[in-house]
Amino acid sequence: MPVIAVIGAQWGDEGKGKIVDLLAEEAEVVIRFSGGDNAGHTVVNRYGEFKLHLVPAGIFSPLTTCIIGNGVVINPKVLLEEIDQLNQRGVDTSRLFISDRAHLVMPYHLLLDGLEEEARGGKAIGTTRKGIGPAFADKTARLGIRTGDLLDREVLRERLHFILSYKNTILTKVYGADPLSEDEVYAQYCQYGEKLSPYIRETTAMIEEALEQKKRILLEGAQGTLLDPDFGTYPYTTSSSPLAGGSCLGAGLGPTKVDQILGVFKAYCTRVGGGPMPTELKDEIGNLIRERAHEFGTTTGRPRRCGWFDAVAAKFSTRINGFTQAAITRLDVLDTLPTLKICVSYKLGEEVISQFPSSAAVLEQCQPVYEELPGWQAPTSHIQNYEQLPPQARQYLSRLEELISCPISIISVGMRREQTIRKRPIF
Repeated sequence: MPVIAVIGAQWGDEGKGKIVDLLAEEAEVVIRFSGGDNAGHTVVNRYGEFKLHLVPAGIFSPLTTCIIGNGVVINPKVLLEEIDQLNQRGVDTSRLFISDRAHLVMPYHLLLDGLEEEARGGKAIGTTRKGIGPAFADKTARLGIRTGDLLDREVLRERLHFILSYKNTILTKVYGADPLSEDEVYAQYCQYGEKLSPYIRETTAMIEEALEQKKRILLEGAQGTLLDPDFGTYPYTTSSSPLAGGSCLGAGLGPTKVDQILGVFKAYCTRVGGGPMPTELKDEIGNLIRERAHEFGTTTGRPRRCGWFDAVAAKFSTRINGFTQAAITRLDVLDTLPTLKICVSYKLGEEVISQFPSSAAVLEQCQPVYEELPGWQAPTSHIQNYEQLPPQARQYLSRLEELISCPISIISVGMRREQTIRKRPIF
């Protein structure tokens, strides 16, 4: 009965989509447990290249049940478009199900996300403006509308009438924006409900049945540990927990059911949006990494900030998630570099620290202390056996393994499924 959580170990964009797509060939259930369509997974397989935002990456495995868990907020328009695009390219979505407890992104969430970012001016967080933060805020404030509400039009109308009158007051009185029409929003979401009703289920019962049948289950994370609202670089964070602990809450199963926690790290670091990133490279090396790796956001297309591997942050990530195994992705991106650096501690004023600060303001002042290793300057994207990697590449990976205090089981050397080195079995 292996249940494996796949967790982003940095600031997101670590390549979780490929890892989930790869492991889904062995899994029978894949559950997306957090975030919304502000996250994106790029998957390359026999069907082609796909950019997924809500549908679990396991959808390409023909025998795998895919569930969008209660911890995800769903924009119905985006989800329906994604389902249509998958169907048009020959991907079967009949095995996709949506928790009836998952909250919906509403039109006022989209408006407020943009207006709030603009009001912050130079202190903007750098959100994707997809309405995700306001949707999670409403969930916590008990002002949310859930997918299950789409199945009962009377309940939907009652909830919408109460909430929209409140939101329109904020839109008009605080921001000077135009109000939304209750009738138009209601009619639109009734249409969404008709189209999504075949997918909406009480998914915890499905998960319990899968556990009883000892099926192999993957819990699919979105975004990364360092964007967690509790443990990330607050306030430059996301709005739901991408941690291993959040996987249980966002899927609907107890923590004792999780057998393995796989942390996904890039062989370097990237970040999108605002917030501190100590190892960021604003030079030709950073540009080289960005161009070689095509480091542009799956959701926004924004160029990602690139930098050396931050082992201080990585070890913190291992600690708060309890990783039992690690995957290192994009190793091939470093193939041409003569020298590599790993941040092993920070310098804060005159003090050298080895702990990841809780304050973003403090982290902003931290300067990286680097350890240098030789590069291998040889192609790795064709290699499928660990022992065939250049000695310098194995030295680099061994050092990462020591620093993150977690054994490496998977090494990705390209975007395609077959460009993967399996050092240890996962299931």
